[in-house]
Amino acid sequence: MDRTILTINHKEHEKFLRSATTAFTFEADGTLKVGGDTLTKKRVGELIADMRAAMQGANGVGLSANQIGLPYRMFVAKVPDAQGRMKFYAIFNPKISVIDGTEVLLEEGCLSIKRTYGNVPRAKQVLLTGLERNGRQVKIRAWGLLARVFQHEVDHLEGKLFIDRTKDTHVLEEAGKSE
Repeated sequence: MDRTILTINHKEHEKFLRSATTAFTFEADGTLKVGGDTLTKKRVGELIADMRAAMQGANGVGLSANQIGLPYRMFVAKVPDAQGRMKFYAIFNPKISVIDGTEVLLEEGCLSIKRTYGNVPRAKQVLLTGLERNGRQVKIRAWGLLARVFQHEVDHLEGKLFIDRTKDTHVLEEAGKSE
């Protein structure tokens, strides 16, 4: 699989990134259907592994399927838990419910918007519901970085980018370049 992460520097990529994704249907035989595609259990495992590798290769903490050119409603994330241990998530058909709507303003970046950062208001605490790779329902109560990552990735799946939520962006210079 091509692990190229789409960026808004290309018009076609930005158009794709700003399009909502398609939800999966889990079949009794363990396959997943999305749009006209059918994914076997093996292919789902490969997809998750490929997305995880692309995310880690880019030093990211989350990656939605549309960031690698797939119109699927799923994302992967790897975030430290309260004890500092890294926890990996692969969530299909995620939905966010706000538990505590108090907004927390923190800086975010995005693998699809190179070297650009901005302060983004996000809900303090959310409930993420979705499905695991086997179709089993999951509910995850999240706060802190995990809540922020979940909200960021679900935004991607709905065709929204963090730059749409902030007026305060700045671009970091590339190493070795100056004005």
